Amino acid sequence: MYNILVCDDDREIVDAIEIYLTQEGYHVLKAYDGMQAIQMLEREEIQLLIIDVMMPKLDGIRATLKIREKSSIPIIILSAKSEDVDKILGLNIGADDYVTKPFNPLELVARVKSQLRRYTKLGNLPADDGENVYQVGGLLVNDDLKEVSVEGEPVKLTPIEYNILLLLVKNPGKVFSIEQIYESIWNEEAIGADNTVAVHIRHIREKIEINPKEPRYLKVVWGIGYKIEKQ
Repeated sequence: MYNILVCDDDREIVDAIEIYLTQEGYHVLKAYDGMQAIQMLEREEIQLLIIDVMMPKLDGIRATLKIREKSSIPIIILSAKSEDVDKILGLNIGADDYVTKPFNPLELVARVKSQLRRYTKLGNLPADDGENVYQVGGLLVNDDLKEVSVEGEPVKLTPIEYNILLLLVKNPGKVFSIEQIYESIWNEEAIGADNTVAVHIRHIREKIEINPKEPRYLKVVWGIGYKIEKQ
């Protein structure tokens, strides 16, 4: 059974989310501000966090920043704001997905399932004879161990960042459009996906490139998409 932490200062929203997630067989833990969420993550084994942006004591943005210092669990941000700038902010600080209030509970459940599939896939595949190792120059992706390194130095990626990089590194030189990347990773139609993909691409570059402004590996093909440059 997966443990999901739901954090929102609106107790009715937390209780409503708990009902839907419990019906799907998940175990729900509850917190009502960012500090409680961080403390609970330190005590409990939690596989996914749903956290609101606007909360007392410690808001969802600052809480996510602190959580990302130690954990790569999937994080879904909740917010009443729907502007692109707020969505980008949520992704910039390390969130994996973003849901705007008011939301359809069934959509939230679907997003939870999607994130958990990616997260558990990253950690639960057994290593075999090393056939699933991809190298481009000094960039190495070991899909058996779910590890990434650049010039021998380990790189820590979130589940979505890892899956995007894996897609690209499996096909060096091939250009993937934003729509192709989004539909491959999120498994849903790419509607308004530009900002979402761009933010994750930038995060990957910041982690694998010596100079993200002059990338060696992850290149943009203007007007088309992204690719891993053959070395």
